[in-house]
Amino acid sequence: LVVGIILVAINPYKQLPIYGDAIIHAYSGQNMGDMDPHIFAVAEEAYKQMARNNKNQSIIVSGESGAGKTVSARYTMRYFATVSKSSSNAHVEDKVLASNPITEAVGNAKTTRNDNSSRFGKYTEISFDQSYQIIGANMRTYLLEKSRV
Repeated sequence: LVVGIILVAINPYKQLPIYGDAIIHAYSGQNMGDMDPHIFAVAEEAYKQMARNNKNQSIIVSGESGAGKTVSARYTMRYFATVSKSSSNAHVEDKVLASNPITEAVGNAKTTRNDNSSRFGKYTEISFDQSYQIIGANMRTYLLEKSRV
């Protein structure tokens, strides 16, 4: 078992100007450690390893309720769509996450940290073609807390 880079994300509960296209382009093609720690650095490393070794990569986004896991996954998907110059670049993350509200409607619950905490785990698989452009994606949800439904 090989464990790669671990990035701890913390929700600042406000918008920060660190996720735009200029930042994506700044991290694109960089080596891990050349830039500040960032979700885009993790995404770039996974993308390069996929292209270099022609092997599937995984990024695990974990954290407490309200930590920003879904938002982090969305930023990662947008990074892949941008750097791969995918024809579906514009809103690939929106398309992948479009099914999310349906599952969330039946299983969310209010917690002390989040008014709309998910009871679901999500596994998102992004498919690339031979030139490493996004050609599709699939999201699977897993019910984590049956007692809340």
